[in-house]
Amino acid sequence: MSRFDVVLYGASGFTGQYVIEYLHKAAVEHNLSWAVAGRDEGRLKAALARAGAIVEADLSRVQTIICDSSDTSSLLAMASQAKLVLNCVGPYRFFGEPVVEACVEAGSHHVDISGEPQYLEKMQLKYHQKAVENGVYVIGACGFDSIPADMGQICVKEAMEGDVNSVESYLRVIVPDLPGATINFGTWQSAIHGFAHAKELGSLRKQIYPERMPASKPKLMPRGSLHYSNIVNTWCMPFMGSDKSVMTRTQRGFFHDKEQRPTNLACYAQFQSLWSCFMLMVVGLVFGILANYTWGRTLLETFPGVFSFGAVSKSGVPKKKADNTNFEMTLVGEGWKTRVDQEKASPPNRRVTTVVKGKNMGYGATCECMVQSGMVILQELSKLPNAGGVYSPGYAFADTTLVQRLTERDVTFSTVVQDI
Repeated sequence: MSRFDVVLYGASGFTGQYVIEYLHKAAVEHNLSWAVAGRDEGRLKAALARAGAIVEADLSRVQTIICDSSDTSSLLAMASQAKLVLNCVGPYRFFGEPVVEACVEAGSHHVDISGEPQYLEKMQLKYHQKAVENGVYVIGACGFDSIPADMGQICVKEAMEGDVNSVESYLRVIVPDLPGATINFGTWQSAIHGFAHAKELGSLRKQIYPERMPASKPKLMPRGSLHYSNIVNTWCMPFMGSDKSVMTRTQRGFFHDKEQRPTNLACYAQFQSLWSCFMLMVVGLVFGILANYTWGRTLLETFPGVFSFGAVSKSGVPKKKADNTNFEMTLVGEGWKTRVDQEKASPPNRRVTTVVKGKNMGYGATCECMVQSGMVILQELSKLPNAGGVYSPGYAFADTTLVQRLTERDVTFSTVVQDI
């Protein structure tokens, strides 16, 4: 039986319905066959009709596949019909693993947009070897979390030419002054359960990598919980998203598989004022306390607007606001023009700055990153590492044209090199 090039699973969900638009464009450009999958045929048809109206195309003939994350046989049947599955059904902690398992078993590549470190690293621990054996690539974190950061550090690495000692990322989110929530409820829910189970990460990492990576010198000194950065000229705090976790997995891959020098990493978020920093601290303090208790998690999920000061809503982000919520990520790397001795390195003599920009962070840039990641797997398989496996995007796509593809589609990467 011939397979579809791509099956979009969760196509009627909050993010999946937007991915349809980008997948249709890619399918037309590359002459691909594709289908959508989910629990409810009516909702799938409605999502296709909505996307079709936006892209001005008749999508009524796109095939629908009915499956459910609680029914493993239906997932296996879905995955068996695809060369590649784009998985939009989150939170991935609850719904992701059965899809990965089905894809690995059925021989279908798998891409998701998870920003959940526990899920991502658990999939690597449990399915990497079987994925290698079956020639399947499982690449997580292929949306805003964490393509800009992870592929950004690849741009820094390439432009440095020698070893990279450190990379610091600074994320700026530009939110329009419009009514409505800024963050999708699914993202909030993932954060709640990720924080509640953060202790799982230590055990997972010890099982994946029993030995610690050696410390690279000179050591990158932490800048503290709050600092004013002269690099981006704003107040900054440590970024609590998945970027550092994903970037570290990429560094692990380079060190263990290619014997390359590890890079020191730090990730920060930018804020307009001290007041916005203070507000985040308050939300973070309350969130951190409540997320540790079952009753607290229930409160956070029941009243997201209250505990986020209106930033989160179960009804989602208004389209006009989402369309105009953009991001700019600045990655600053320091290192050397050549390879150096890890223990006896001289001070860095080169600085590389990569700036990544994207529009509609949650439902534009994220969708483009996901779809183009899938296109790379389908079209540049020989440039991916090994013969399959579970990888971070930076490690998987380091030698591909992903950055070029994204830059041509308004998720832009630009790099400047400076000798110091």
